[in-house]
Amino acid sequence: MAGGTGGTPFLLSPATGHAATPSAAVFDVEAAGAGKAPPPPAPDAGAAFVLESKGTWWHAGFHLTTAIVGPTVLTLPYALRGMGWGLGLAALTAVFAVTFYAYFLVSRVLDHCEACGRRHIRFRELAADVLGSGWVFYLVVTVQTAINAGVTTGSILLAADCLQILYSNLAPHGPLKLYHFIIIVAVVLAFLSQLPSFHSLRHINLGSLILSFGYTILVSAACIRAGVSSNPPAKDYSLSSSKSEKTFNAFLSISILASVFGNGILPEIQATLAPPAAGKMMKALVLCYAVIFFTFYFPAITGYWAFGNQVQSNVLQSLMPDEGPSLAPTWLLGLAVVLVLLQLLAIALVYSQVAYEIMEKSSADAARGRFSRRNLAPRVALRTAYVAACALVAAMLPFFGDIVGVVGAVGFVPLDFVLPVVMYNMALAPPRRSPVYVANVAIMAVFTGVGVVGAVASVRKLVLDAHKFKLFSDNVVD
Repeated sequence: MAGGTGGTPFLLSPATGHAATPSAAVFDVEAAGAGKAPPPPAPDAGAAFVLESKGTWWHAGFHLTTAIVGPTVLTLPYALRGMGWGLGLAALTAVFAVTFYAYFLVSRVLDHCEACGRRHIRFRELAADVLGSGWVFYLVVTVQTAINAGVTTGSILLAADCLQILYSNLAPHGPLKLYHFIIIVAVVLAFLSQLPSFHSLRHINLGSLILSFGYTILVSAACIRAGVSSNPPAKDYSLSSSKSEKTFNAFLSISILASVFGNGILPEIQATLAPPAAGKMMKALVLCYAVIFFTFYFPAITGYWAFGNQVQSNVLQSLMPDEGPSLAPTWLLGLAVVLVLLQLLAIALVYSQVAYEIMEKSSADAARGRFSRRNLAPRVALRTAYVAACALVAAMLPFFGDIVGVVGAVGFVPLDFVLPVVMYNMALAPPRRSPVYVANVAIMAVFTGVGVVGAVASVRKLVLDAHKFKLFSDNVVD
């Protein structure tokens, strides 16, 4: 039950002022807002087709790994640069532990609701059920949609940038521009997006897991080679002498760490598990975080060690400086870029699933076959249109990474750090003085502050980069 002695004013339902009591069926926002009993659920094509529950715990581990482990790991040396060795590694470890704990809490809340007869397969329905307010449903929908569209758009842009890097090395004066590569990536992604369900991505996401090992090993090896070469980069690990600059850099680094560990779609991933799902997600989390431990710490440590406080926001840029020769063999860097490119396609597919589920819930007919003409035509049309829209934004706004930084700060932090602890305290109602309850309140307070500071830092970077922005530019703004 959500009610209990564990309630506190900032963990109560905004609608009633009391700890929320979950409904006996899947939450229906409109019915709850009108004070009426929810009607029997209509056939739901989004659940039946996109979020079909057929997977095993290791499939969920593949999905979760793809949602978290991506090319953003190459920004981790830059995150350490803002805090130094001691504080940087401590912060990396703290966020590692807190996110594992937060995702475990979300899984526990989902298991609790399932045991009470309410199996939730969507983050928005889980949050609305536990928190007991219609506005929470729409808030989560809005934030989650912004995150998913932003990650998909950013993945298209970065994949096109990878293609452009390869092309410019093979044909330095070739006629193709960035938008040509965006079109190429979008066509491939539109084709792959016709895979009908999240579960059908399991083999692609296994490949994504392997790719993450591949490019992190290559980049880390290149950093070690650069650091022990006869003419190594200057290694200076000192921080800024200005206290204000030092503080700002530290908070920016923490914001980067929070965004790198975010995913925002754990309930949808758990939905792919064959019921009963209880306990299976914990195994998936252990698999995912075993991969995270290697793919996060290895490049973070080797990249910062090799370049110190001169490391770029993407350590690949440090290995391929604008002036002077590359600090690693061309074949190694080229292979790393190819692996990153391939994984970006998998990431875009994973983060598109929530949008596809929302579209098919309204457009498809669950009573018809998944591949019937009635369902196939709108699926092809809507998914292709979605990819095309994301590609258009990527081509028009090649500085989209700065915008995604803002979206991440105000999106990933609430969904992955704040809501999990709030929902656990409300749904399972631990005693107010218990260590779990106190830890959850502390996490909520700290990461609410991190989200605010991260948003300010991201907006500041957006303003500082404003002079570089040009619609349909041929270069991605770093």
